[in-house]
Amino acid sequence: MGLPRKLKNFNLFNAGQSYMGQVTEVTLPTLSRKMEDYQAGGMSGPVPVDFGSEAVELQWKAGGLLIDALKQYGITRHDGVQLRFAGAYQSSDSDQADSVEIIVRGRHKEINFGSAKVGDDTEHDYTTVCSYYKLTINDESIIELDFVNGIEIVGGDDRTANIRSAIGL
Repeated sequence: MGLPRKLKNFNLFNAGQSYMGQVTEVTLPTLSRKMEDYQAGGMSGPVPVDFGSEAVELQWKAGGLLIDALKQYGITRHDGVQLRFAGAYQSSDSDQADSVEIIVRGRHKEINFGSAKVGDDTEHDYTTVCSYYKLTINDESIIELDFVNGIEIVGGDDRTANIRSAIGL
C-alpha cells in the first residue's frame, strides 16, 4: 500500500523568467470534454458524443506587482504568453520526488488587482486562457493539447490523427 503523492513545492515561469517567491498560488487547468447526449429511435438511453476539449485556463496569484506580466495584457497572439508550472510531488513513504511540468500558451483574459489598502496584502489574480497545454511527469509526455493545430496526444496516442488526415492535414 502506498501513500499519495502530494505537492511539496512549485515554481511558475513566464517566458522563461522565474517567479520564485512571487507567485503564491496556481490553480491548474481543469481538463474537460465537450459532450452532448445523443439518443435516436430504438436506443434505450442517451450516449454522450464527444466534441473535443472544453476551454483551458490557468489561474494564478502574484504576491504583488509583476510588471512584465502586466505588459502582456491585450497581447494579440492566441499563444503570446507562455507559462510553465514546475511542481515537485512526493509521497510520505518515499524519498523520490516526481517532477510535474505543465506548459501553457495563451493570453491573459483577466488581471484583478484586488483591494488597495495600506498595510494589507496586495495579491493580484491572473486568468490566462490557453490554446496550448502540455502535461509532463518525470520527463514523460502525458497529455498534449494544441487546439489551433487540432492535436490531442494522450499517453503517446495521437487521438486526432485520423481526423486531421480525413480533412487533408
